[in-house]
Amino acid sequence: MTTVLKEASAKKKKLREAPHPFVILFTVVIIMAVLTYIIPAGQYDRIENEDGRTIVVDGSYQTIDSSPAGFLDIFNAIHKGMVEAAPIIFFIFMVAGSFNLFRESKAIEGAFGSLSTKMKGKEMLIIPVVMMFFGVAGAAVGMFEEALPFIMILVPIAIVMGFDSIVGAAMVIVGVSAGFTAAFMNPFTIGVAQGIAEVPIFSGMGPRIGFWIAFMAISIAYVMIYANKIRKDPTKSIMYEEDKNRNIDIEAMKQDTITKTQGVIIGILVVTMVGMAFGVLKFGWFITEISALFLIMAIVIGLVNRLKFNEITKSFVRGCEEIVVGALVVGFAYGALVILNDSNTIDTILYGITNLVEQFPSSLTAIGMYVMQTLLNLIVTSGSGQAALTMPIMAPLSDLLGVSRQTAVLAYQMGDGITNIIAPTSGLILAALAMAKISYGKWVRWLWPLILIQFIMGAVFVTIAHLFFWPA
Repeated sequence: MTTVLKEASAKKKKLREAPHPFVILFTVVIIMAVLTYIIPAGQYDRIENEDGRTIVVDGSYQTIDSSPAGFLDIFNAIHKGMVEAAPIIFFIFMVAGSFNLFRESKAIEGAFGSLSTKMKGKEMLIIPVVMMFFGVAGAAVGMFEEALPFIMILVPIAIVMGFDSIVGAAMVIVGVSAGFTAAFMNPFTIGVAQGIAEVPIFSGMGPRIGFWIAFMAISIAYVMIYANKIRKDPTKSIMYEEDKNRNIDIEAMKQDTITKTQGVIIGILVVTMVGMAFGVLKFGWFITEISALFLIMAIVIGLVNRLKFNEITKSFVRGCEEIVVGALVVGFAYGALVILNDSNTIDTILYGITNLVEQFPSSLTAIGMYVMQTLLNLIVTSGSGQAALTMPIMAPLSDLLGVSRQTAVLAYQMGDGITNIIAPTSGLILAALAMAKISYGKWVRWLWPLILIQFIMGAVFVTIAHLFFWPA
């Protein structure tokens, strides 16, 4: 009887097994290929502005000869996507390999062990503190990609503190995304969009700070409510089985004091993070420079831990091996975009949505622009890229429709940010989930209520801005 029940349970579990990320994304690629036969090809003229940025010329859209994706193009898109996503893919490998040396040093376990008694009963406080840090970074300096390495630190900490990997990842991803979405001084979204819309850079900061506070409060509350539930009953975690099998040295975390070597390694990590922040702010570092910084960190940690160069290399490779699937998923995601770019259908999609917005009643025009930007972000996930693509059109369109350009910027900003952490075409969110070892399906399952809440909040903010703060 017991055997029968076990077999039935195993069969049921197999039936419920989620599709592999490659299967999901290849399906998306096929769907995009089919759409190239339905959506006409077209393009806007583009010019280079004074800042050297390529922008779309409003009113220049024209249809061109259709070039739908062929059978071989579907498979070519995967390779092309891998090539285009190479900077992000290798960034993932570099960070994962480097952090494996840090992880295998047991420094984080030792640090946590020495602090656990002091934090006993106050574990929940780490969530708002960490999320506010990333929220400010996302809002003020446009941090997003730079936050990813922190996931590999906070996931094991969250698990040992009685939470789960979702909470560890959410402290970083949801925190930085909420700040990025409701930003008040983000140079990559607000700065670029306001520059194109020809409104004073970083103007309208007062209302935006209010929107940011509300956005952060809701996001932090959502994570804390879930975290509290998991602390009371760990079996309610959607990552319960996966987290049980994670390679986290619980015994090491029970040590009373941190060793001298572990202390030095923690110091190396802190110096690395400070150096990264300084480089990003002062010199405009991006993933190439950050990757190099983490490689240096890995070598130094290995030497401090008295490892031979062969041992350092093997540890680095082990870290890369664990992240292979997650890294390659990014290339698959880019493959879907390759299909649309090569078939010249992205501009047609933009043109169609723009015409749709024009049909909205004047009172709902701002909301229509917001919805358009939200949908478009599922295709163009780059904040500055979407600004360059849409604002040259949305800015003059807002003048015609009785919407202030400031409100148009807010509609773009909110629409661009909310779906960043759920879009299947976003290489960055797939990379983040790979680092956290969380499946995309389980992430969406946990996150979709918050996304819905944030979407409604964004609509409310845009409406308030349109009616009270920045009327046309």
